[in-house]
Amino acid sequence: MNNRYDFIYLFDCTDANPNGDPDAGNLPRVDSDTGHGLTTDVMLKRKIRNFISMTKKPESPYGIYVSEGAVLGRAHTEAFKKLGINIGEDSKVEITEEIADQLNELGLADGLSVESDEDEKLWLFLEGVADKKAVKEWLREAELSKGNQKLINDLLKNTKSRKPTREETASGRDQMCKDYFDIRTFGAVMSIKSAPNCGQVRGPIQLSFSRSIDPIQQSEHSITRMAVTKEEDFAKERTMGRKFTVPYALYQTRGFVNPFLAEQTGFSDEDLELFFQALENAFQFDQSAARPAGSMAPRGLLVFKHNGEGGTEGDIINSAKLGRAPSHTLFDRLQIESFEKTPAVDGKPPRRFSDYASRITFDGQPLDEVVKSGDSKDLGNGVTLIRRI
Repeated sequence: MNNRYDFIYLFDCTDANPNGDPDAGNLPRVDSDTGHGLTTDVMLKRKIRNFISMTKKPESPYGIYVSEGAVLGRAHTEAFKKLGINIGEDSKVEITEEIADQLNELGLADGLSVESDEDEKLWLFLEGVADKKAVKEWLREAELSKGNQKLINDLLKNTKSRKPTREETASGRDQMCKDYFDIRTFGAVMSIKSAPNCGQVRGPIQLSFSRSIDPIQQSEHSITRMAVTKEEDFAKERTMGRKFTVPYALYQTRGFVNPFLAEQTGFSDEDLELFFQALENAFQFDQSAARPAGSMAPRGLLVFKHNGEGGTEGDIINSAKLGRAPSHTLFDRLQIESFEKTPAVDGKPPRRFSDYASRITFDGQPLDEVVKSGDSKDLGNGVTLIRRI
């Protein structure tokens, strides 16, 4: 990737909860000082991860590291196995058919057999865990028979494990970037104690919190459940509950694509295109009870592409990687007039995107007059505005 990008993403919410706060009873997040609605960067990243999982095969190079039900350490183990790096080595345990059967029954070494390679057997047993202390802690909590506990302790006693070297950690990090889309896009902390250390990755794409254009109203609704979970509760009153929604809000978030970090993680132009496609379809397959179909939708995606101009080869000042303008000066060129500053003629609050459409301007002009959806415009000074939505 040879260009820096900045982008603005607009999405709205109608009668839904865009991002509940678990510390506040799952109420929609709000700025306590201004009343403006908030959503976290993690919320959008989850939508993007889910889109990649649905549209691509869950394997390299489109694996998703942070996925539902994932045991992160297993991904580290797989990366080291691909590289042929064994950190649980020098086994003196004689794996008999009886021991293999017992480990398989315990689910500790799926598919282990006496015919498999000795190092591979050890990998299957330890699942690549270099820290034997973590295995012993698990063993204390596991409800196993004394015989099985003795078996595993004997295996650990005769097994030497080690931490990966700095060079091996770097190799593991590179392999993880290669295999997992979200790692080479957003970065990850992969220095966990219960698995081989793969270091840390700072991702080239970073997102801000999303903030609503106007203060939001948090609506609360009572709901009931007509079924019971226990036989003895059959004659009791049905359970009451609460559901929270935002009647309407338009949110804006800002994003940054760092080409220098992209070079380090292997993030490519093809990955960037897939990322933008994910933003365009972020809510299409994310329906739930809190976000019914059509309740959330992308309303704008403006991308600022920085192009190199003049200078000599390697001249960082004129480099498209460095960028041609500060991000904030580009973001400030888009303005959305708040209903707080200029109320509607009829005095009613906004309840649909069309209420905002005429209030969105770029450089003081209506956005549609500057650039239409699907088109681009040269802003001068080596910056191109691309309107994807």
